[in-house]
Amino acid sequence: MGSNNVSISVIVTTYNRKDALELVLLSLREQSVMPTEVIVADDGSTSDTADLVAGLKKDFPVPLIHCWHEDNGFRLSHIRNRAISHAKGDYIIMVDGDVVLHRHFVRDHRQHIAPNRFIQGSRVLLSKELTDSCLLTKRIKFSPFSQGIANRLNAVSSATISPWASAFYSRKQTHRGVRGCNMSYWKSDLIKVNGFSEEFIGWGREDSEFVVRMLNSGVERYNLKFAGVVYHLWHKENKSDALLQMNDQALALAIEENRKTCNHGLSKYLHQPIG
Repeated sequence: MGSNNVSISVIVTTYNRKDALELVLLSLREQSVMPTEVIVADDGSTSDTADLVAGLKKDFPVPLIHCWHEDNGFRLSHIRNRAISHAKGDYIIMVDGDVVLHRHFVRDHRQHIAPNRFIQGSRVLLSKELTDSCLLTKRIKFSPFSQGIANRLNAVSSATISPWASAFYSRKQTHRGVRGCNMSYWKSDLIKVNGFSEEFIGWGREDSEFVVRMLNSGVERYNLKFAGVVYHLWHKENKSDALLQMNDQALALAIEENRKTCNHGLSKYLHQPIG
């Protein structure tokens, strides 16, 4: 199957940040290559998020689906698994609900799809001042020369440089430096490793542990450079050191045991109706 024939589902995770989510969805609406569908994976937001999605889906160019579960604390792995289970695409692109996508974002991920590979993309950090301005004006377009961005090199998009740079940065296969805000994978590989482990509660390490199992299962990491650009809106860090310590221990155990799957993951949702 050539990459041009692969059906792609984009999953956007969110929690009570309607203004940021709107920018993400607006940037998805402007993609040069559209996915098959977009699923908003909602970790228990209040009804204003559902209202936003309902309003945008009326003239969205592809099906826009709201997948929600009740707010019971930070349960990112749970809502990711629920959304994945209902995705119609053969291939999943997953982003956070606070990253604005470059116009060629979906196209770039599509062009780098390959068997036994998952893709890790980069991000450009926006300052608080630029973020506040973008949320007010609904700005979704940036360049490497825009004021108020950090790690400026990550904003460069080049179809010529990308394959060479990506191959270079993908030589070392490791779970380190994983960022779930810009990743993509075959749905079949997600099923093979049982998706994201719901052992992880609270912020941190769920992406790293997932990548450990992917690597152990023979799925290679491909670090996408100078393509698949996202612009990360500023926000305060909101994490619990106590929960992070527990998640660190769970990650260490997965590495020690050379895990290829998890006990509590995607499989429990595969035959449930969307909610």
